[in-house]
Amino acid sequence: MKSVLIIGLGKFGHRLCEQMVALGNDVMIISNSESELEDLINVATTTKIGDCTNPAVLKSLGVETFDIVFVCVAEFQNSLEITSLCKELGAKYVISKTDREVQEKFLLRNGADEVVYPDRDLADRLARRCSKNHVFDYIELSEGFGIYEIPVKTQWVGKSMIDLNFRKRYHANILGIKSPDQKDNLMPDVNYKLAANEHLMVMCHMDYIDDLT
Repeated sequence: MKSVLIIGLGKFGHRLCEQMVALGNDVMIISNSESELEDLINVATTTKIGDCTNPAVLKSLGVETFDIVFVCVAEFQNSLEITSLCKELGAKYVISKTDREVQEKFLLRNGADEVVYPDRDLADRLARRCSKNHVFDYIELSEGFGIYEIPVKTQWVGKSMIDLNFRKRYHANILGIKSPDQKDNLMPDVNYKLAANEHLMVMCHMDYIDDLT
């Protein structure tokens, strides 16, 4: 479990709060808009109302005690100020949200340890998935590499990873298998026989995904 502070409760911050709590983290949220907090009062561990561009408000939160501080405010100038203030007050790790790449360097220079682009990342992920046949999901790991969710091909049914010589032939690793009952078999045994109604979670370079779909 990690202690998390989320500053700003727009759509992204709202969803982030729900997911961080669902994953068992201790979450404090703060916004200068009471209406943004209303439906999260019974979700977050702690809720606060305040303007985090005010150093006194941030100091009162004890930002230095949190494992992660998320800066999710929409206005760039406010995001920049809050990011900088958090680091000045001793925040351990600050992740700031932005919608424009040109803003990233300013956030990093002003203390952000990491910058995320929800809209861009979603668009990239969707483009990757929709550009390939039979790719149900995609997670980027590093440039060119990712985890793809693909169906079991007809010629693979009843065969194991050893039978298929999977890693050598396809330059990919099977990380998990999804069955129709939604139960995931992570790191499956190399002798496991593949079934027609299953999906594979494979890690490979994008250059090789066409051979797998």
